[in-house]
Amino acid sequence: MNENAKARLNGLLLSAAHKIGLFLAMTVICLPGLWIVLASFRPTVEIMAKPPVWIPQDLSFDAYVAMFSGVGQGGIPVIDYFRNSLIISVTSTAIALAIGMAGGYAFARFRFKAKSSIFLGLMLTRTVPGIALSLPLFFVYSKLGIIDTHFGLIMAYVALNVPFTIWLIDGFFRQVPKDLAEAAQIDGCTRWQAFWQVEFPLAGPGIASAGIFAFLTSWNEFALASQLTRSVNSKTLPVGLLDYTAEFTIDWRGMCALAVIMIIPALVLTFIVQKHLVSGLTSGAVKG
Repeated sequence: MNENAKARLNGLLLSAAHKIGLFLAMTVICLPGLWIVLASFRPTVEIMAKPPVWIPQDLSFDAYVAMFSGVGQGGIPVIDYFRNSLIISVTSTAIALAIGMAGGYAFARFRFKAKSSIFLGLMLTRTVPGIALSLPLFFVYSKLGIIDTHFGLIMAYVALNVPFTIWLIDGFFRQVPKDLAEAAQIDGCTRWQAFWQVEFPLAGPGIASAGIFAFLTSWNEFALASQLTRSVNSKTLPVGLLDYTAEFTIDWRGMCALAVIMIIPALVLTFIVQKHLVSGLTSGAVKG
C-alpha cells in the first residue's frame, strides 16, 4: 500500500470516528428530550416502571386532549399560560436588545469616565442567582402593587438579560472596524445612518444570538415567575407545570405534555434565527 492510499485510509477512519463521536454525543444530548416526548404519550405506569420501559407499549393523546380541553385530570388553561409567556418573553427580549445595543455600542465605540468599572459592575450582576432576588423583588413589587402583572415580570427579565446582551453585543461591535463607519460618514451618511446601514448589519449575528439567549432565558425562567405571579392572568408556562402536582401525586404524563408545548416554540425560533446567523456570518465579509 503506497503513501497516498495510507493517507486516504487514515482520512476515512478519522472521518468515520468523528461522525460516530458526533452521533454518540447528539444521542446523549437528545435522549432527555426524546424521553419527555415519549413520556407525554405513555401511561404513568410505564413512566415510573423500574427497570425503565424504553419502548412504549401503550401510546395515547389523552394528556394533550385534557390539557387543551381544560377539563379532566391535569386540565390547565394552557392557552392563557402560553399567551402570557409569549407576551412577557417577546417584550422583555425586545427591550433588553434595545438597551443592549445602545450599551454595547457605547462600550465598544466611546471612551468615558469609569468605563471599565461600570462594565465590570454590570457583569458582576450576572453572578447573583435569580432565586436570591425573588424575596427582595417580592417585597418591592408588593409595595409598588405590581405583583401578578405582566409589567412586573417583564421588568425583572429585562434587568436579568441586559448585562448579558450588553456584554455579547459589545464583543461583536468591537469586531466591526471603525473605518467602515468613518468611510460611510465621509460619503455623506450621518452617524445614525452609518450605524444602521453599515455597523448594525455586520453585528447582526451577535444581536441575533443575544436575542435568542434573552428569549430562552425569559421563556424558561421559573424561580422569579413562581414568586411574582399568582393567577391565570400572569402565570407563565414553567409555573403552569405546578398545576400537575397535587399533595400526594404528580401527573407526570401531563407535565411532560406541557413541557413538549414549551419546547416547540424555542426550537422553532432557534431554527429560524440560526439561518440568519449563518447568512450574517458569511455575508459580513469586508472586501479589501
